[in-house]
Amino acid sequence: MQNLLWTIPFFPLAGFLILSIGSNWLSPKASSTIGVSTVALSALVSILIGIEFISGLEVSQVFRQELGAWIDVPGFSANFGFYLDSMSMVFIFTVCFVGFLIHLYSAFFMKHDEGIARYFAWMNLFMASMLILVLADNLLLLYLGWEGVGLCSYLLIGYWYKDPKNGYAGQKALIVTRIGDTAMAIGLFFLFRSFGTLNIDEILHSVSLEWISGSTDAQIAALLLLGGAVGKSAQLPLQTWLPDAMAGPSPVSALIHAATMVTAGVYLIARTNLIFSMAPGVMLLIAILGALLLVMAGFSALVQWDIKRVLAYSTISQIGYMFLALGVGAWSASIFHFFIHAFFKALLFLAAGVVILRLKEEHSMFKMGGLRKNMPLVFYTFLAGAASLSALPLITAGYFSKDKILMDAFLFPRAGMVLWIAGIAGAGLTALYTSRMVILTFFGKMKSEPEHIHSKAFNIPLVVLAVLSIIAGYIEMSPLHFFSRFMAFSLPAFNHPGGAALEFILPAVSGIVVFGGIFSAWYFYVRKPKIIYSIKQTAIGGFLYNFWFNGWAFDKIYDLIFVQPYVFLAKINKKDFIDSFYNGLANLMIRLNDWALLTQTGRLRWYLAFITVGVIFGITIILFL
Repeated sequence: MQNLLWTIPFFPLAGFLILSIGSNWLSPKASSTIGVSTVALSALVSILIGIEFISGLEVSQVFRQELGAWIDVPGFSANFGFYLDSMSMVFIFTVCFVGFLIHLYSAFFMKHDEGIARYFAWMNLFMASMLILVLADNLLLLYLGWEGVGLCSYLLIGYWYKDPKNGYAGQKALIVTRIGDTAMAIGLFFLFRSFGTLNIDEILHSVSLEWISGSTDAQIAALLLLGGAVGKSAQLPLQTWLPDAMAGPSPVSALIHAATMVTAGVYLIARTNLIFSMAPGVMLLIAILGALLLVMAGFSALVQWDIKRVLAYSTISQIGYMFLALGVGAWSASIFHFFIHAFFKALLFLAAGVVILRLKEEHSMFKMGGLRKNMPLVFYTFLAGAASLSALPLITAGYFSKDKILMDAFLFPRAGMVLWIAGIAGAGLTALYTSRMVILTFFGKMKSEPEHIHSKAFNIPLVVLAVLSIIAGYIEMSPLHFFSRFMAFSLPAFNHPGGAALEFILPAVSGIVVFGGIFSAWYFYVRKPKIIYSIKQTAIGGFLYNFWFNGWAFDKIYDLIFVQPYVFLAKINKKDFIDSFYNGLANLMIRLNDWALLTQTGRLRWYLAFITVGVIFGITIILFL
């Protein structure tokens, strides 16, 4: 089956080509069928290859496939080559499986949209780009997929482009992530200069031989790659694009937040883990950035009224946990949390999409309420995803993955206690804002009457993802510790000594904090809701509410420092002096063309006269020069 590795990204890429070429004559049903079936084929192949891969798993188990040369010039070569190890196996399975469920959901969600062929074409290209990214055996091919997901995010976030706000959100995502992409591109040049190749295996092998821990080259390379990672994964200081990405359709939000774009940065750091291991200062920086943002995003999620923006800030916070794990060297814990997060976050976005659709595009949780009676399936599946996001102890998958990160953070030799406290605070905030979201949406008095919509295309993805959000954590917590052993072949985590007491005390503290967050949500939003209102009326409370609501004022700061000066200079230089040279050259060519047209009179005698003059002039030059 490993010979079919190339088909995993090929099927959605083929779907993109078919939908793009035939968008004018394909029916909506045919468009959705092509979009869903191509991703289903990729998911099927990934499962079959995964079975073969796991059944023969040994140390350093790897599948390789070379499709041919891409660039071959003196001093540099790059192939279309795919590389499958345990880490990329987890990623392609997650991307394909969750992506398929989102596409299936989209078939009904978007069936009345006039641009459904365009929608599925871009969704398929998004899938193909992400799969190329995680399967690439060299950083140049990885960068091709990296830029592909960036392009598709722009297209899909601004999909409903007739509303200028949607177009602005797409532009913002593209421009902000381009900052990180530029840093990453420079990093690739730096690595090529250092090792003469962009092949990932060769670079990592050379790093272990030629660089020493803490060397300047290692620090520079790690910082440049980190720049790319924080852009794509919406981490400090480039996190501002993700909340505005909610402008796209709900399935797009699910795909971006759960399985594709925002996890690309996590994959990049994990894939090049040896480079980061040689840069302990950068590793600590990654942990600090993750710890800071998981708390900051938690406070912002706590005050949002738009259900999708709550989930957006939640994604930023959960990616922060993954960065925290990467920063402390808990490679397998970070990938395990990615694996679990994909299920419950996709579930929450898809369930929220059903709520929004049935309430005629209403996003405000304060205009919902009481929906558990009218939408029992959506309520219970949403509740399963919310419980997993909150890391409800022992019964949800999110608890197991987050608990591993908190344990490794506590045992980290540098600032471990501080990082653990940040992680615990984030866990309490997550439980608080998630419970608030559930209470405002599904409990209390009904404020809007939902339309009746019934479709298995909605129900199947919700039920499957709800089940996985609960039971997927037991993959790791079984006696075999399958996930850690599986991931250990490609991601050698740091070993930390820890007693049996810590293995009981730390999860217990985490569980107490989570239940405390749930109780606080019940107390402040059910029992004593007036307390929140009175706090908001105070000067400090009102300031903090607006400050957190606006994402800690990062947008305002960037607008003041970067956007406004740029716009000011652009207005001054409205008639670009550089363009004036090229405009003048173009005008000169137009004038010369006008003069040349004067010779086209249609009179034969004049043509013969000019030819004669030209011949005489030429002969004269030949004779006398």
